[in-house]
Amino acid sequence: MQQPLATQRVQGMSGTAMLSVSSLKVAYGGIQAVKGVSFDVHQGELVSLIGANGAGKTTTLKAITAIQPVADGDIEYMGRSIKGQGAWELVKQGLVMVPEGRGTFTRMSIKENLHMGAFVRNDKAGIAADMEMVFGIFPRLKERASQLAGTMSGGEQQMLAMGRALMARPKLLLMDEPSMGLSPIMVDKIFEVIADIHKRGTTVLLVEQNASRALSLADRGYVMDSGEITMSGEAKALLKDPKVRAAYLGE
Repeated sequence: MQQPLATQRVQGMSGTAMLSVSSLKVAYGGIQAVKGVSFDVHQGELVSLIGANGAGKTTTLKAITAIQPVADGDIEYMGRSIKGQGAWELVKQGLVMVPEGRGTFTRMSIKENLHMGAFVRNDKAGIAADMEMVFGIFPRLKERASQLAGTMSGGEQQMLAMGRALMARPKLLLMDEPSMGLSPIMVDKIFEVIADIHKRGTTVLLVEQNASRALSLADRGYVMDSGEITMSGEAKALLKDPKVRAAYLGE
């Protein structure tokens, strides 16, 4: 049984990648949105995938999590191909995504939304403990546990979406544009929480348009443009790269 999130330990990069995407192609009708993308995420890492709007980042995450069909290539998770598996099966294996737009259940309460994150689990004591862990990370959710999700602000809904994902006890957490549409203060809070989740032991693949914040947080980064990986490397090196700074940091 996986350890509770609060007691997991970060493992360094070694051996087989936790996630390995190989020559991935994804198409919408006759339009190829992802054109042979390959990248790895190792256990214990925080990896950022950056790029302009429309670069194919979200489509890549949807393909990894079985929301969007794969046209060609392969996706391996924990050393095994996961092509053809259902999204719920992947969640059960610890591959969990916080989607772009949050995707909260607006007519359900905060507490009910969090319980939905644990739908693949049946360990009542563990679920209750993780609920308290989530409330510890996001005190505002505890204060408003009975409030309908649809009445919350965008930032609060982002907190809820992240908390719901944590209830699944992710081994690998995929996050799609978590800072989109949020106030600067809320952006700071969200990035603080992402750093905390990573320090607690969860491997993270972060898709984010805010390249500076994403790379400042990450161990490694990939740059995606027009459906292809165009650059990769240590996050600190990418932050200093003139091409990255000109294209994504407004310099």
